[in-house]
Amino acid sequence: VTDSRSDLEDLHLYATPREQRFRRFASLEFEGQLYMTPHDFIQAVTSDEPKHAKKWRSLSKQELNQILMETPPVWKGSSKLFRNLNEKGVISYTEYLFLLCILTKPHAGFRIAFNMFDTDGNEMVDKKEFLVLQEIFRKKNEKREKRGDEEKRAMLRLQLYGYHTPTNSVLKTEGEDLVPRSYWDTLRRSTSQALFSDLAERADDYTSSLSDTTLLVHFFGKKGKAELNFEDFYRFMDNLQTEVLEIEFLSYSNGMNTISEEDFAHILLRYTNVENTSSYLENMRGSIPEEKVI
Repeated sequence: VTDSRSDLEDLHLYATPREQRFRRFASLEFEGQLYMTPHDFIQAVTSDEPKHAKKWRSLSKQELNQILMETPPVWKGSSKLFRNLNEKGVISYTEYLFLLCILTKPHAGFRIAFNMFDTDGNEMVDKKEFLVLQEIFRKKNEKREKRGDEEKRAMLRLQLYGYHTPTNSVLKTEGEDLVPRSYWDTLRRSTSQALFSDLAERADDYTSSLSDTTLLVHFFGKKGKAELNFEDFYRFMDNLQTEVLEIEFLSYSNGMNTISEEDFAHILLRYTNVENTSSYLENMRGSIPEEKVI
């Protein structure tokens, strides 16, 4: 047991920064795959570290089904959805990436994304089309393995995605690595439609072993047969942005109606890869000598 736990902790060394963050904040495990609760996700995007050391709690199939049964439909969504769900929800790693993308991308990209999900052009997105897009998110975030660490990365992929993938699994086109600058760039590229078609043909292979999640049930119903229209999709994303912004603001405002410019800078810097934030904060203090508040 000790060796097994040591191996799991050792996987942190082979993870990307986002994978490491997900593993730090995730609190649930089902059939070897890690999940966040909605509360974990809110913590991950509004806090530097988990408030308490996380121990992955194993869910039984019955417990998972009960959680999913209590998931509200998309038309009942609100800007308090994640807070209302709290611990009663499961979010996979690919969904974590998807939600982060929503928080960091402008609304203009939402229609582009929806149109690309909608591979059959019926102005509705079904569960299979959504899972195909998640596969693109997974591929874009896969870390290129170094020689000798294939086994560790395979263990990590099983923990994050719930299934094994080939060690050389990367997005390619005509023999060249496809490395877009963002998810929206992936969706805009002329090769993306062909990529969707290719992945859609193999969708059953990589989705048959996946468990349902709160997001899938929220979007597509308990039986997975419902379809998602753009209005509901847009409202979900707008609500999520509003919810996180409100939580961040309240965490700094101490019950007041304003926050300081420095607090606002802290919020913005959380979404960057900047390591030495002190110099940026010092520049801001110099340019705004008198606090006017936000």
